[in-house]
Amino acid sequence: MQRVLIVGPCGAGKSTLAAQLGPALDLPLFHMDQLNWKPGWVESSKEEIREKLAAITAQERWLIDGTYGGTLAPRLERANTVLYLDYPIRLCVARLLKRIWTHRGQSRPDMTEDCPERFDLGFLFYLLRWNSGPKHRLEAALKGHEAKVIRFHDPIQLKRWLDSQSA
Repeated sequence: MQRVLIVGPCGAGKSTLAAQLGPALDLPLFHMDQLNWKPGWVESSKEEIREKLAAITAQERWLIDGTYGGTLAPRLERANTVLYLDYPIRLCVARLLKRIWTHRGQSRPDMTEDCPERFDLGFLFYLLRWNSGPKHRLEAALKGHEAKVIRFHDPIQLKRWLDSQSA
């Protein structure tokens, strides 16, 4: 695994897995949230993100966490492993709410400085609608890349896989 992409719904644990896996594989770690957000919750332009990603994905080794469908195609092309956290949305909602509570008023380690965690009803609704829209778009994007996708349906399955990798 030299170029790893971690995708899945919000709150699945992509950044947590990346923080664990990046050092274990000695891969440079990039968080899509940090690439997208500037201080004060200012969103980067699509062109800015594409330029950043082009420089990152041109490298021989990397780990990128985050789905961000609009920039997925070039990352998928270069990735040799895609870890898909295809978890139940009820679990992701619970994890999202825990994350909001735990980091309330402060920036998460995987987020740009001066982007304090906050409750966003629109973001919650986006997650609640994951299975009826964003998931279908992700699944369509993954077509043709199935050979490099490792899909996990629950955290226990992921833990077993991680344990088998370290053995």
